[in-house]
Amino acid sequence: MLLPNLILSYVRNPAESSAFYSRLLGRQPSASFPTYVAFEFDSGLSLGLWSMSAENFHTAGSGNRTELAFMVENDAAVERLYGVWRQEGVTIEQELMTAVFGRTFVALDPDGHRLRVCTPDD
Repeated sequence: MLLPNLILSYVRNPAESSAFYSRLLGRQPSASFPTYVAFEFDSGLSLGLWSMSAENFHTAGSGNRTELAFMVENDAAVERLYGVWRQEGVTIEQELMTAVFGRTFVALDPDGHRLRVCTPDD
């Protein structure tokens, strides 16, 4: 069985995105090149930030059609992160609210990728 272990986001400026995610995640990248930056997590999952101006970059799509979700332990943790991210100037696309699955909000990274914070599905 294959298990996904890398999520790629296409970015305009890897250095800007790297600084944003370093601050957001509280960690430095595990790999950093002019056109690609990666963050590794203890779970084995990695987040790659790939420059759309890289020589070998190619896509037929456009726009941001996915979300990177951060599941936290409870509603209080969702609300705490909402406050921290707002204070740090992170753009909030969807304000703190209660959805069918619980408390949540959506922020945006520098390239407009959606970052959802929520609790695990019950």
